[in-house]
Parts: sequence; structure tokens; C-alpha cells
Amino acid sequence: MRKSFNSEFMAKVALEAIRGEKTIAELSSEYEVHRTQIVNWRKRALEGMVEIFQGKGEKLREEKVIDELYRQIGQLKVENEWLKKKSVQFER
Repeated sequence: MRKSFNSEFMAKVALEAIRGEKTIAELSSEYEVHRTQIVNWRKRALEGMVEIFQGKGEKLREEKVIDELYRQIGQLKVENEWLKKKSVQFER
């Protein structure tokens, strides 16, 4: 049977692994988690930190791209509805 861990527990163990005050083996026996799992959690935590420190400029660019895509979707919906109405009129 697989154990499931909540995010707080995983973050706590990953943070201790990042600190390096204890070895992975010590953490594994202390928290009863396989070493590979601790290494994976530490890796995910380190990769996730990049997102935390992203500059505002990158976030603004992402938001602008998303806004532009939503604008295009809206425009295409309007055009699609117009074409549907015209095709019904043309069939009559």
C-alpha cells in the first residue's frame, strides 16, 4: 500500500534536505520516507524556486500574451457567429 504525503510534509522534508544539516539517509530513517523520494522532493523544490523569483517583467509579458489570446478567441467567436447567421440566410 502506498503512503501519501501532504504538501506541508513534503516541503518540510525537502527544506531539510536542501539545508544539508542531515544526510539523506538520516532524513529517510527519521521521516520513514525512501531516499529517492526525498531526493525527488528536493529537486522539485529547487526547480520551483525559480518561479518564485521570476521578475515582474516576465509575469507582465505572460499576462499580455494571455490577454491577447483571449482577445483573439473573442474575435473568432464573434466572426464564427456572424458566419453561422450568414450561412442560414444564404440557405433560405
